[in-house]
Amino acid sequence: MAMRNIRLDTDPILRKKSRPVESFDEKLWQLLDDLKDTLSKAEGVGLAAPQVGVLRRAVIVDVGDGLLELVNPEVVFSEGCQRETEGCLSVPDRAGITERPMRVRVRAQNRDGNWCLYEGTGLKAQCFCHEIDHLDGILFTDRLAPGEKLFRPEKKEKRKK
Repeated sequence: MAMRNIRLDTDPILRKKSRPVESFDEKLWQLLDDLKDTLSKAEGVGLAAPQVGVLRRAVIVDVGDGLLELVNPEVVFSEGCQRETEGCLSVPDRAGITERPMRVRVRAQNRDGNWCLYEGTGLKAQCFCHEIDHLDGILFTDRLAPGEKLFRPEKKEKRKK
């Protein structure tokens, strides 16, 4: 396992569409493990493979209720709407108000290639949508709510470990 560098929003790779994962092997498992290590160090809630320079459809999400690995994810159901502050590890020191579904259901494969369904509301739904957008070359800055602009969020005290 290793930490990888998180690409910033100026990197053109973040605007490219990721290819589906076809091989569920050591290379994928290493990527997922590296995403986990990188996310933990960065203290975020989600990370997509393109953010570390890999154009494959793989993301991880951890909003505090356990790590989820989603390979070839797709939103198959959504409902409601939430307007919330959103940020991104690839867009440091900037945030904005986005509109996302309040509830989503995502179909994805796990690291072994088995298909699973995941549901999320609130922050988890927002995170699922945010990370899946990365796989299509979309940043949260493209999803700002009408009339909203990016802003610099207040600095938070670092989590104690």
